[in-house]
Amino acid sequence: MKLLILDRDGVINYDSDAYIKTLEEWVPIPGSVDAIAQLSKAGWTVAVATNQSGIARGYYPLATLEAMHARLRALVAEQGGEVGHIVYCPHGPDEGCDCRKPKPGMLRAIAEHYQIGLEGVWFVGDSKGDLEAALAVGAQPVLVKTGKGERTLEKGVPETTLIFDDLAAIARELI
Repeated sequence: MKLLILDRDGVINYDSDAYIKTLEEWVPIPGSVDAIAQLSKAGWTVAVATNQSGIARGYYPLATLEAMHARLRALVAEQGGEVGHIVYCPHGPDEGCDCRKPKPGMLRAIAEHYQIGLEGVWFVGDSKGDLEAALAVGAQPVLVKTGKGERTLEKGVPETTLIFDDLAAIARELI
């Protein structure tokens, strides 16, 4: 199985320091939906692991998050692709859960879902927490410069991190 795991905000869709709170605010980064569809059509399983503390903070309900993910699935399907397993952490940063990145709980949940090890699997993110989660499970950390990626790069990233401009560039590399 060829598995690629993506963070959501800042990788697939535009991010906001004020959180993505509505379906209208969930706007794909140009080329990201096509990249997922192309990867899927090329035999890749594309899963998503996303921190969504806006739920715990009361900024939006679970139904809104589910609507965002349904929109993502529909847009990718329109281009002939498929989004795999989506996992999210609804907890706030102080709740001490095992799923909120940089902890690797969501990545482990994806591995369990697919019954696959994560050694060398690419985990694409735009933050230090994403990269740390990848390293914690032996996955390959991959940074995109979209979202918070440029800021993350300026602060320094683990030596083994692969760096790409955006998700479309990753698709071109892998296909």
